[in-house]
Amino acid sequence: MTTALTLSAIQYTALDGGVAANVPEHIRLIEDAADHGARLVVFPELSLTGYDLDGLADPERWVTAADPRLDSLREICRRTGITAVVGAPFRESDGTPRLASLALQPGGGLDAGFKVWLHGPERQSFTPGDRTAVLDLDGWRIALAICLDTARPVHAGEAAEAGADIYAVSALYAAGEAHRLALHLGARAMDHRMFSVLANLGGTTEFGPSAGGSGFWGPDGLVIRQAAGTGTEVVTATLQHGVLDRYDHEREAGRRQVPAPGTDNG
Repeated sequence: MTTALTLSAIQYTALDGGVAANVPEHIRLIEDAADHGARLVVFPELSLTGYDLDGLADPERWVTAADPRLDSLREICRRTGITAVVGAPFRESDGTPRLASLALQPGGGLDAGFKVWLHGPERQSFTPGDRTAVLDLDGWRIALAICLDTARPVHAGEAAEAGADIYAVSALYAAGEAHRLALHLGARAMDHRMFSVLANLGGTTEFGPSAGGSGFWGPDGLVIRQAAGTGTEVVTATLQHGVLDRYDHEREAGRRQVPAPGTDNG
């Protein structure tokens, strides 16, 4: 495995106009991250459409694994060697609707992680996932989480049990939730002695102005780097696996003590 991994958390202000409007901006930001040496790029929750549940009545808002609108994203991943995690309303091959993080691989593959803990009206539009998705990249294991998943310790516990080194969160935290954001990301990292990464939607959202705060937390629960504002911003860090190695004993013990579903108080 590589001892260091460079990755970018993209704080992204989604544009009106759905997938067609947002794909070119995703490409531009992936290119920016590539210039900083990133191997992995993480975008926020529903980054390809924006957080607009009413708009999901339009079938064009949904993407599928074979969706040709993703082709240019696949190409930029192929050209840069980057794995890009983008957020979208996603239909599985059998039509099941998911709130998804889609990991587009340089080789053309697509891995999908689904939001497990749906929030409020999301339950009318999506079917929840039933597991924590984990990616393998350069010998690192990266667990995918979406927003409210992060507030449920059992979700990160499952990630730790699967050997995750990084807990990568795509989210929407609005103004007034900065303290909540910091607690969630710091606690999940410290609980399981892994890195946590947040890509938060920027700008003005369905829940009001963004809280910003995209960035990185270490296994001690402390901030490594965060976005300076609340608009679109590429935040890049190089994480060292040696930092995790110092906690090997705690990490192994934690994997044997993952809380059972139903023990989380929220």
